Amino acid sequence: MLITHQLRTGPQALTAPDPEPAPLFTGPSEVLVPGGPFTMGTSGEPWALDNERPAHRREVAPFRIDTTPVTNGAYQAFIEDGGYDDPRWWAADGWAHIRGHGIDAPLFWRRDGKQFLRRRFGVTEVVPPDEPVLHVCWYEADAYARWAGRRLPTEAEWEKAARYDPAGDRSMRYPWGDAEPGPEHANLGQRHLRPAPAGSYPAGESPLGVRQLIGDVWEWTASDFLPYPGFKAFPYKEYSEVFFGPEYKVLRGGSFAVDAVACRGTFRNWDYPIRRQIFSGFRTARSEGV
Repeated sequence: MLITHQLRTGPQALTAPDPEPAPLFTGPSEVLVPGGPFTMGTSGEPWALDNERPAHRREVAPFRIDTTPVTNGAYQAFIEDGGYDDPRWWAADGWAHIRGHGIDAPLFWRRDGKQFLRRRFGVTEVVPPDEPVLHVCWYEADAYARWAGRRLPTEAEWEKAARYDPAGDRSMRYPWGDAEPGPEHANLGQRHLRPAPAGSYPAGESPLGVRQLIGDVWEWTASDFLPYPGFKAFPYKEYSEVFFGPEYKVLRGGSFAVDAVACRGTFRNWDYPIRRQIFSGFRTARSEGV
């Protein structure tokens, strides 16, 4: 429903309190996630869907991941550097898509002189540089990552960054532990109708030091939506199984629009790589030593 409100162009605006102001994040730009196995998925989470099951061990090579989601300001640098005009950064299907549809910025953005404006729930405002970028498709996220000399994290990498506690060698329900999300942990539940500034919610930080993995924006990953080893359809085949395949990409982490009950470290969202009206952003990664 909130996506529908964002798509409409009528004069009636939706409002909610803004997230608490946050000081400019000055921490490290990326975090090292150690290599080795971890437990991915779940077998005991009561609300887990069939595509989150079963829990299984997954080996992941060491990699580095952005501490925070990519911001509007960083993404604008990609635009200003001609990112939408250079096919080097784009998958072939993505290049054909943006050229065929005249896409040259995130959805709901428009240029106004030297700055960008965006429409957000009926209000036109200057794009805030410190917020995570929003309303980009998978192709745009992938192109930005290539331009930046990086890549999108795989789904397994994202989940290890979000759930792995090296001190106990275990996978937690959430980045901050097993406790249910509170307002100090993440931007969830439509309390705010925008992402919080990058670097917010230090109480929600993972043991490895990664922030905002839950809430704010859905994060595109590099992975296709595929079943886990030992997958069993429940409660019926059409719930998840008919969507498995390379035509859908996985998103993780939830957004400001998602209720906490539908958002956890194992939750898997999926959509077409051209989809932009969803509350989607991303963070980038790189293999260790690259």
